[in-house]
Amino acid sequence: MSPVQTPADLRPITALRFGAAIWVAVYAFWENLAGAPSSALVQKGYLGVELFFVLSGFILSHVYLQAAGEKRFSYRSFLWARVARVYPLHLATLVGVGLLAGAALIAGMSVDGNVLSWASLPANLLMVHAWGLAPVAGWNHPSWSISAEWFAYLCFPLFAWVFWRLRQRPVLAFLGAAVFLAALYYGFERLAGFPLTEATIRWGALRIVPCFALGCALYLVYRRAPLKAPWTAAAVSFGLMVMSAALGLWDGVTVLLAGALILSLASLPNERAGWLASKPAVYLGEISYSVYMVCVPWKLLAVNLAAKVTDAPDKQLQLFVWLAILALLPVVAAVSYHLVEHPARKALRGMALRHKSASSDKTPDAGTPKRVSQS
Repeated sequence: MSPVQTPADLRPITALRFGAAIWVAVYAFWENLAGAPSSALVQKGYLGVELFFVLSGFILSHVYLQAAGEKRFSYRSFLWARVARVYPLHLATLVGVGLLAGAALIAGMSVDGNVLSWASLPANLLMVHAWGLAPVAGWNHPSWSISAEWFAYLCFPLFAWVFWRLRQRPVLAFLGAAVFLAALYYGFERLAGFPLTEATIRWGALRIVPCFALGCALYLVYRRAPLKAPWTAAAVSFGLMVMSAALGLWDGVTVLLAGALILSLASLPNERAGWLASKPAVYLGEISYSVYMVCVPWKLLAVNLAAKVTDAPDKQLQLFVWLAILALLPVVAAVSYHLVEHPARKALRGMALRHKSASSDKTPDAGTPKRVSQS
């Protein structure tokens, strides 16, 4: 699907995706842990989404920026590849949440009234529910970030146009992106009364913009010269990022430190990345999208059942039950990855390749169809 040969994979940042997904998952499940202590680190778990957004800008620049800059970029193929990547699982989890919520209601369990919001369904189906076009946060709520990603995909040529022209000035690009992020975070909170990093369906499309731009800028830094001591840089940036979140510092600081972590891990050659480039770590990174997307359906099912079986008041689960549910989340995600995400993506990409092949076969030459070699 790529208009050019995909560059070498960056395994360490693939593995990082799983860490971001688990951070979000712990944040989502924390309210169901009986006697859960107050933890700023957990309460900042929504910033795992920001980490995903920065990663998205970095990785898409890694794959497509040069082709876009050299006018070898197929926007249609790019969008189809993105649809193949995100839409099948988005649709499957949307339907899954609907079925689970309906079954829960029939069984007499309590379900948030907004979950089955029929007024929000069209925007969810079109992946525009984070553009302020959905009345409530219904269905599979985490999918708002997929809607935000879709917005960034549609705008990718604009990002590419800007950052390709800054490719010889990576430090300027990074400083510009950092200043833009800080200014937007500050200005939005002053105007809206809440941080942009907590926006979902109302301003989710805007929320991704500074993070995606930061990822593009960090890629230019990486492209010019990977860091000299990536392990040290990764350890320092990770420690500072965790400390920033645990101390409840301004979200912009944590996001910038997350960007430093991404740059550090990307600078690690696969052969020197150790366990981060191992098959288990990379596999967990590959299923991270499923981990994120099945988090709410699994929570809806598992927490309600566990609360009913253990007679837990207000769905407050004991530690061992809570840990078991959380530990099973990657297992459920692996099932959804192999049953839905991976085969659907492969099928959709195969459709595009067959269409391209058929179009090539029909290319006219002196009035007769011409067979084009697919080698």
